[in-house]
Amino acid sequence: MLDFLTAGGNLPFVVALLMVVMLGLIEGLGMVTGFSASGVLDEWLDPSASDAAEVAGYSTALDRFLGWLHFGKVPALILLATFLLAFGVVGLSVQMLVHGISGFTLPAWLLAPLAVVPAFGGTRLFGSFFARALPRDETQSISQEELVGRVATIVLGEATAGSAAQAKVRDRFGRQHYVLVEPDEAGASHAQGSQVLLVSRDGAVYRCIANANPALSP
Repeated sequence: MLDFLTAGGNLPFVVALLMVVMLGLIEGLGMVTGFSASGVLDEWLDPSASDAAEVAGYSTALDRFLGWLHFGKVPALILLATFLLAFGVVGLSVQMLVHGISGFTLPAWLLAPLAVVPAFGGTRLFGSFFARALPRDETQSISQEELVGRVATIVLGEATAGSAAQAKVRDRFGRQHYVLVEPDEAGASHAQGSQVLLVSRDGAVYRCIANANPALSP
């Protein structure tokens, strides 16, 4: 079994499963130390904590894909762990089948791209189940529409027409959300670090204008 797991063609799948174990250990330690991978991810996304490079805006197709994966409804780390687990299990299962029939394993460059498709499918399926199963506190749960009217700070990319940027916004309970924003006005653009007012929501993307009222803050 060890020889099988260490075969070159199995490396991406074994690494994926090890990453799932690592995420679990980190989150487990977080219950004792207060440190968690989720907190690290929030700091990484926050330009005030790191010199994040400006990246290209999200395309409409990517917006729909993230929504399809239930991104924003299910914690990103759970979706990541689910994808890695599905990718590793699918890859190793196929390799075991091929090895049992032929005595050799497929090259990683051939199988890994093929395993991505069912892995995303599994992530979507689990994300759908998890989104419905998450307990909801009626006093603190919010709808995505409730973020409209709040001030957000653009943290990644530049928001231009047809090219969304990522922004962070706090809800009425003080919890932080990461959303995709595009200008509401034709020809407008909002650079990384800008404060914008969310004025409407169009699918997974919020329309925004510059925050001209200094009394409003994120």
